[in-house]
Amino acid sequence: MTSPRPPAWLRLWHRATQGVLHHFWTRYPPAERSGFLAGARRFAPSLPATFSWGLVTGVAMSKSVMTVPEAIGMSLLVYAGSAQLAVLPLFAAGMPLWTIWLTAAVVNLRFVIFSAALQPHFSYLPLWRRTLLGSFNGDLHFVFFMQRFQAPGYESGKEGYFWGMALTNFVMWQVSSLAGILLASLFPDSWGLALAGTLALIPVMVSTINSRSTLMAVAVSAVLALFFFDLPYRLGLVVAVVGAIAAGMASDQLAARATLRGIERNHRRPKVADKVADKVADKVADKAGNKIDDNAGTRAGHAASSAEDRA
Repeated sequence: MTSPRPPAWLRLWHRATQGVLHHFWTRYPPAERSGFLAGARRFAPSLPATFSWGLVTGVAMSKSVMTVPEAIGMSLLVYAGSAQLAVLPLFAAGMPLWTIWLTAAVVNLRFVIFSAALQPHFSYLPLWRRTLLGSFNGDLHFVFFMQRFQAPGYESGKEGYFWGMALTNFVMWQVSSLAGILLASLFPDSWGLALAGTLALIPVMVSTINSRSTLMAVAVSAVLALFFFDLPYRLGLVVAVVGAIAAGMASDQLAARATLRGIERNHRRPKVADKVADKVADKVADKAGNKIDDNAGTRAGHAASSAEDRA
């Protein structure tokens, strides 16, 4: 018994998408395709953080004065979580459009610095490609890219690496944001967006802990934030940030001093391998000398015997 064939429109859609994707994938050099896959794998551990942040942003937009179509359009076109959250109170207050635009621009000023840092890496690309690349730039994959590529200029697979991270981040963000918009009714209003935002930022914070100094900074900031929670004007946050910076710098200094002490100790300590090698060399030389002496004595004895026989 044969299974029923799928509808004609579904077969046409499958052929069209398969052909388009195959065309775009094969038109790029193998090095760029390998870089794309490497970038996607590099960004994969950050997907839970991206999903949680996008979900919270989607819920916040849906529970604001925006309608569902407006929230979906904003998610697809704006693609900037911090700016989207910053302008929601302005929409609710009925502020003029220029104020909303100015607020979003100020919040996203950091991307001017990001684009300036990326310019030496992609200066060989035409303007429209650099503009498209900057439109898909983001916080996390910008940091990952700068860690991976330090030298400016063209390098095989560099652009593919960036797009692998950028498109992975974009797809996950849109999926989570749209899910938050459409499923916002499942989240009780009593929870509050502050709690949801805190829960969303925890995976982002955990994903950035990659050294002992960072872990020390996070631990110190958490303790200080709880201890100074009752300070007015949220000054406890300032104390926590300053304490985290000081703890991170102190941890780096201690680690550097420990490394220097270890290097000095290794230079002062005689190398056991050199001692063993010297002993082995001396033994070999002694054995070789003894063999030479024995051979010389044997030859002398044979010469004396021959002389006596001749006499």
